Amino acid sequence: MAHRLSAQAAGRQAGLLTILLLAILRLTWRAFDPRPAEPAGIPHAQALLARWGHALLYALLFAVPLTGWWFDSLSGLRPLYFFGLFEVPHLVAPDKALADFASETHETLFWLLIAVAAGHAAIALVHQFARRNNILGRMWPDWLQRKSLIRGGS
Repeated sequence: MAHRLSAQAAGRQAGLLTILLLAILRLTWRAFDPRPAEPAGIPHAQALLARWGHALLYALLFAVPLTGWWFDSLSGLRPLYFFGLFEVPHLVAPDKALADFASETHETLFWLLIAVAAGHAAIALVHQFARRNNILGRMWPDWLQRKSLIRGGS
């Protein structure tokens, strides 16, 4: 009988190490790739909010998988495997009473991440297409930019 991965198990496996590893890679890339200057005409308050928004996104990209791992450890229901390659060690000893709190924390942070990411994307689209300040072009190296979409067709 073939083993089928449940949606919950797939979410734990993908969320825990995959998202965590991608967040580490992104932060490493950010450390060696200087942040581009703000587009001309961006008010200081908006630039500050953008920096805070990015910091919150990075914090949540680490907090969501770590609280999921914490919850999984506290629940003690089963071993957690990373796509069948290896067993992920528990962070803490099982504690059913604390597991409910960890689960609620994880879920709340997950939905906060979704909301912040959606808001971030919406604001980027407004800057790109309504204000036409090439905000999306700042995300890509010059050799990857497509003139018609990223640079506003100019």
